[in-house]
Amino acid sequence: MFRLTVLYDNEACPGFTGSWGFSALIETGKETLLFDTGWDGILLQKNMEKIGINPACISKLVLSHQHWDHIGGLPEILCANPEITVYGPSSFSENLKKEIKKRATLIEVKEAIEISDSIWSTGELGDKIKEQSLVLSTEKGSYVLTGCAHPGIDAIMDAALCHGKIKGILGGLHDSDRFERLEEMELIAAGHCTAQKEKIKEFFPSKFMEIRAGLRLELTGY
Repeated sequence: MFRLTVLYDNEACPGFTGSWGFSALIETGKETLLFDTGWDGILLQKNMEKIGINPACISKLVLSHQHWDHIGGLPEILCANPEITVYGPSSFSENLKKEIKKRATLIEVKEAIEISDSIWSTGELGDKIKEQSLVLSTEKGSYVLTGCAHPGIDAIMDAALCHGKIKGILGGLHDSDRFERLEEMELIAAGHCTAQKEKIKEFFPSKFMEIRAGLRLELTGY
């Protein structure tokens, strides 16, 4: 089981503050991981405080792609936790990689790799904008966590299928209209950077969930 908490999104639950960007916390029972940082690190930390998370307890930070609204909070996280290990696409600019290495351990991701027990990176996908997504694998299927899904649903889903049936997808789905790829899923949680949100909600009303900062989900295999 994974506990996933949305820390940063355009919209927010009562008591949290929304802002353009995305970040999610993943708790496995063994370690805590952060996926993206939104653009405002101070706001990210405030939302962390509201759920009782200290940045120092995060062991790994996964960055989906090099857009300001997904890596803007990076300096604050690195200052708060100099022991953290950062997993970033190898396509990141050399200057950005150099700066990260000054403050943390950087692992450059090119191909699919296991980042934590049952948590896999899809590896870099896409052409113009390279991006990695995460696959959270359970005994009964997997959940895909995306930043913006610039490479497209097809490429991300194809990469994730090697870990078995996909039970759900969470995160930004960009402008994809490949709705047929979502039909077999049990959960479609869309937020930041999802242009077709209303259509997805219309097509899959019983499966759709709108992501907001402060949303907490238990992702199980049952």
